[in-house]
Amino acid sequence: MADTTIRISNEARDRLKAVAAERGVSARALAESVFMELTTRTERGQRAEQGLAYVRAHLCHDLSPHDIQEAATWYADISAGRVGEVH
Repeated sequence: MADTTIRISNEARDRLKAVAAERGVSARALAESVFMELTTRTERGQRAEQGLAYVRAHLCHDLSPHDIQEAATWYADISAGRVGEVH
């Protein structure tokens, strides 16, 4: 494995070291685990398509694009603390 230097702020470095120490791992191991958990836009799109295919196959055969948009709006509202608002 080739080593690569990544320049980050001193504040980010100190936080990385502190969190790694709390978890009992090296800063390198923590950074690598975080980076490997990140997903690309393509990967997120593939996962969304797989999820929709599952829902259509096992839960709601007639799931429409409108249903998906309604769910996305509902999720965004809840995430933003707008619980119970009617559109």
